[in-house]
Amino acid sequence: MKNENPVVWFEIYVDDLERATSFYEKVFKTELSEIGDPTNEGLKMMAFPQNMESQGKTGGALVKTEGMPAGGNSTVVYFYSEDCSTEEARVKDAGGEVLRSKMSIGEFGFVSIIKDTEGNMIGIHSMK
Repeated sequence: MKNENPVVWFEIYVDDLERATSFYEKVFKTELSEIGDPTNEGLKMMAFPQNMESQGKTGGALVKTEGMPAGGNSTVVYFYSEDCSTEEARVKDAGGEVLRSKMSIGEFGFVSIIKDTEGNMIGIHSMK
């Protein structure tokens, strides 16, 4: 497994599954699907489209920056976009909040930082 990305799954915890599902479907123009509870402990889960054969292809990084302490909501999942301003424009109408409008991250493209209907901070990444 040397030099392979170990990230294969992420979970975003929510209080209102229906509201959160609506938010992500509206912002990212995708359809989430209900999956069974693998634990038999009463989990309710709505999954993003995925290909289980492509594990390890998800990018990620550990980040240290002023104003973002560890703990709480210190892990940020970035969603792919052709142009992050497109999804950013849908956030408010879907019930979320834009925390940081599209900004350049140099040779690595652009990001928007938003908050979903549940108070989770996520990122949107694009190369243009």
